[in-house]
Amino acid sequence: MRFCNVRNLVNCCVDCLALKSLLKVLGCSYAAHQCLFRLIQAIRDGVLDAVINKEHGYMEPTRESDVYSTCEPSIQFHHRCNFLFNIRNQAVKAMRYPLKKKYSRPKLRKVGTMRAEVNQSQRPISEQISADKVKVTVEGDATKDVDLLTLEDIRDQIRYIEKAVVTKELHFMTRVLRSILPIRRKLNSSVLRGLVQAYFVPQSQQWSYFMEHLPESMDAPPKLNYRQFKSQKSATLLPEVEVYLHLLLLIHLLDQGKPKEATKCSTRLMERTQETGRRTMAALASRCFYYHSRAFELDDRLEEIRLFLHTRLRSATLKNNYDCQAVLINLLLRNYLHYNLHNQASKLVSRVRFPESATNNEWARFLYYLGFIKAIQLDYNAAHDHLVSAQRKAPQQTAVGFRQALNKLNTVVELLLGELPDRSIFRQADLKDALHPYFQLTQAIHAGDLGQFNNVLKAYSQRFIHDKTYTLILRLRHNVIKTGVRRISLSYSKISLVDVAEKLQLDSPEDAEYIVAKAIRDGVIDAVINRERGFMVTTEPSDLYSTREPMDQFHQRITFCLGIRNQAIKAMRYPPKQYSKDLESAEERREREQQEMESAKELSEDDFDAFP
Repeated sequence: MRFCNVRNLVNCCVDCLALKSLLKVLGCSYAAHQCLFRLIQAIRDGVLDAVINKEHGYMEPTRESDVYSTCEPSIQFHHRCNFLFNIRNQAVKAMRYPLKKKYSRPKLRKVGTMRAEVNQSQRPISEQISADKVKVTVEGDATKDVDLLTLEDIRDQIRYIEKAVVTKELHFMTRVLRSILPIRRKLNSSVLRGLVQAYFVPQSQQWSYFMEHLPESMDAPPKLNYRQFKSQKSATLLPEVEVYLHLLLLIHLLDQGKPKEATKCSTRLMERTQETGRRTMAALASRCFYYHSRAFELDDRLEEIRLFLHTRLRSATLKNNYDCQAVLINLLLRNYLHYNLHNQASKLVSRVRFPESATNNEWARFLYYLGFIKAIQLDYNAAHDHLVSAQRKAPQQTAVGFRQALNKLNTVVELLLGELPDRSIFRQADLKDALHPYFQLTQAIHAGDLGQFNNVLKAYSQRFIHDKTYTLILRLRHNVIKTGVRRISLSYSKISLVDVAEKLQLDSPEDAEYIVAKAIRDGVIDAVINRERGFMVTTEPSDLYSTREPMDQFHQRITFCLGIRNQAIKAMRYPPKQYSKDLESAEERREREQQEMESAKELSEDDFDAFP
């Protein structure tokens, strides 16, 4: 039986169709009872939407129901989600990860060295580890202390700088910038004095300038044996090497808590970075900009360098210097937000383009500042998206202070969206103490207790002001009231406005009436207000699947999956072009053509000789 024709007849304007007429129209040779059986089977399988009247012998099509009130949208979205998750899994599997290092067999050591190590391991731990000096065994019995090892590390980094200048390869300079943080932990005045004596000519201008900031104290450790630390002193030192040593001096002054001297040092450092325009100097200058801004921030003079940062950003943009451009944009945003200039920060974001080739650390900072600006501008959805992206790009083990500030702001934004943060965030060891006030704030909002919210706000107001989240937290008062109204509507089917005002700790029933009316208009609760008798009646909740809520939720999930898929594709590392190795060069092509011509001539001569 051709059910396609039957479906077309049902979809037409036919209100009632007799079974005999149906057989004539379709031209089937089935009997009436066989036709009836097959129609019932088609209706049961969902092919037709109709009802059969056996007594009168006709079929009547039913009225089409609302598709969104059925499970069809959920099934379709479920198939799409499965398809997207399969694409995401394939993209993740296709990503290339670095290979593990091969296992190398440990070298055999001398018997005397092994005995010394056994005796050392049998000593108490307090005798093995010294807080002042740590001895490291290198090449037998020769020992070097931490300061001398630090000097050798810095010398290796200076060699990388010289190699980067000669070969014009920036990955050597990137390696130097990555090593600044480990060297910073071991940097002291003794190490810096050793660098000055090793790389600067005595009594020169640079030598005198460095020695002014490195006075030799009485409590200083014994002098190092610089004969082991050999270096060629040159009057014409590379500008990159001098800037690198100057940067180490600036970092040391910041760690020593000397902001006045650090600002003077950073100002001179900025003048030195402008003397050359090489790419290697630009890569090193990007890190100098950060510490220059940090020095003025600690000295509470951050607004003085705003014009300087704008000037250098303009130069970096014209020269396509993406590293400096990313750092300067973040420094300007930090400068504006430090003085609560949110409009200027928003204009800066709208007029500049953050480079896509920036590092993950700079991207995390930029997304954090962008999320803060969007939260101030009441765009909480965009702010939450930026903050979640910043959490993914931020380091997961280090940068504890940045992750604390990021989670504080993200917690407040989620509360403003009407969502509750995950409890596991408040249980992390490095975030537990910092997020304790925000945990109590979350509990107050979850309970809908306005009194508890006011107590938390009063107890931790100074801490919220320091975190620059106080203005955002003040907006949460409406969320607390909405949560309380929702709990009341779920608990009582009918309640007076006087009791609502008492439970929400409001001043009058008129305020309660206004708040309940606003909650009804916003769709927070389903209720009706009787103003004559002064009470609120909660209506029965409607079917959720007959609304657009499932579609909106699936749309958000699909958008999230597509975003992960796009990021996974961008993060994939593709192998370099290998097909060029198989291609022949011009000389090889000439030789091949010459050989082909010679072989063709030989074949033609052979054919001519063989001709009778």
